[in-house]
Amino acid sequence: MISNLKFEILSEEDKNRVIDATYELMEEIGMIVQSEEGRELLAKAGARIEEDRVYIPRELVKKSIESAPDSIQIYDRNGNEAMLLGGRNSYFGPGPTCPDFMDPFTGERRVSRKEDAANTAKCADGLKHMDYVMSLTMIGDQTAELADVHEVDAMIRNTTKPVVTWAFNADNAKDLIALAETVAGGEEQLREKPFLIIYNEPTSPFIHSKDAVEKLLVTAKKHVPAMYTPGMILGGTAPVSVVGALCQGLAESLTGCVMSQLVSEGAPYIGGTSGTPMDMKAMTTPYGAPETSLLLAASNEMMHWLGLPCFDMTGSTDSKLLDAQAGLEVGQEALISLLSGGNLIHDCGFMDSGMMGSLAHLVVCDEAISLAKRYCQGVTIDDFTLDLKTMKKVGPGGNYLQTKQTVKGFKKEHHITELLERRPVGKWEEDGSKDMAQRAAEKARKILETHEVPALPDDILAKMDQIVAGAEDRVAKLKA
Repeated sequence: MISNLKFEILSEEDKNRVIDATYELMEEIGMIVQSEEGRELLAKAGARIEEDRVYIPRELVKKSIESAPDSIQIYDRNGNEAMLLGGRNSYFGPGPTCPDFMDPFTGERRVSRKEDAANTAKCADGLKHMDYVMSLTMIGDQTAELADVHEVDAMIRNTTKPVVTWAFNADNAKDLIALAETVAGGEEQLREKPFLIIYNEPTSPFIHSKDAVEKLLVTAKKHVPAMYTPGMILGGTAPVSVVGALCQGLAESLTGCVMSQLVSEGAPYIGGTSGTPMDMKAMTTPYGAPETSLLLAASNEMMHWLGLPCFDMTGSTDSKLLDAQAGLEVGQEALISLLSGGNLIHDCGFMDSGMMGSLAHLVVCDEAISLAKRYCQGVTIDDFTLDLKTMKKVGPGGNYLQTKQTVKGFKKEHHITELLERRPVGKWEEDGSKDMAQRAAEKARKILETHEVPALPDDILAKMDQIVAGAEDRVAKLKA
C-alpha cells in the first residue's frame, strides 16, 4: 500500500545536514571491517586502510548509492509479483530470532521449535495484511548452528508468500540460497524472480564483523536481495539522541551498500537504520518506545531521499501478555510506518521486546495494520462521496440505510473489522465474553487448522531434504 497521507520529520535542510554528518563519520571516524575481502574491495575502490580500520570517501558512497537499484521487485514462491520495494510502497510481515514462543494451542511460553516456524509461515500465509513471512523463532529443537537453515526449510514448505530470513554465517547463507534456488528452478531463475530476502547487521558502533561482511558478499554475488541495517541501543551502542543515532546508523548501513556494489554493481540492497532507546530505569531496550518509531520514520525519509529501498519495524510490543499495552504500541507503530512510507516492515508478532513470538499477537498486528491502512487512505472528494442528489432525496428526518450510495459504498468507505468487538453486550456475553487475546488466539488456531498451502512437488522436497542433511553433515564434521 502507498499511504495517501504522510508526515515529515526532516526538512530538506535537515536531510542535507544529516547526510553530511553521515559522510563525515565514514571519512573521519571510519569503520572497523573484520573481513579481509571486504577491506581489499574498499582499498581498491579508494578507501584509506589503517590495519582493520577503513575510511570511506563520500564520493565512493555516492557512487554506490547511484549504483544500487532504487526499487526491487520481489516475487512469491510461484513466480508471481508480490512486493515492489521502493518509493513509499509498504509491506508487512513477522520478525525473526525469538528464543521463546507462545504455544498457539496451550498459551504456554516455551522454547521455540521448528514446528513454530512452519506454523508462523502458515498463519502469515492466511492473513490478509501479512505480505511476506519471517519465522518468529530462533529454533531450539534442532542443531543450534543450523537454526536459520531449519527455519527457512520450514517456511518455504508452508507458504507461497516471499520469505525473509537471517543467516548465521556465509556457509549457512549459501544453504538458504540453495533451498530457494531449488524451489525457483535454479540460480538464474531465483535471480530473475527472487522470493528470498536475507537480513544482515553490522555491529554498532562502527564495526562490520567477518560473518556480517561475508554474508553480505555472498548475497551480493548471487544478487539475492539483502538488508544491511544496524540494531542500535540509543544511549548504549549509539548516541542517546534520535538524530545522532540516525547519522551513525546511516554510516553503518551505507558501508554495507558500498561493499555490496563493489562486489557486484546493481546488487539489490535494502538499507536504513533502526534502534531502541536504553530504558535507564529498567535497563532494557523497549521496541515499543516512541523513539524507536521516530528513528525508523526519519530513516525512511532519508532512504526515500537517497533513492534506496528501506527497512522498517512494526508489530513489536514490550508487554509479556496480549493486553492493552500490546495493542497501544502496535497501533501506533503501524500508523507511523505507513505514514513514513517504510518499505519492508517486519517484527509483527514480537512480544517481550522480541524475546517471544506469538501467533495470536500476529493476528492482532494484522488487524492493527488494517486499521492503519484505512486511516492512511484518507478521504476522497468526488461525485460519489459528495452525493448531494441523495442527500436532497433523503431530506430532513430521513435515513440513508437503503440508499444506493450506502449499499454500493459502505464496504469501500467503512473499515469492516474481523477481530474488534462491536456487537451489543448481550451478543458478546452469549459468545463467551471473550477478550481480544482470546479472539485472536482462536483466529490463529482456525488458520492453522483450516488454511491450506499448496504443497511443493515431492522431488523438490527431496532436494530440500538433501540440502538440510548436507548442512547437518558439514556442522557435524566441524564439531568432530
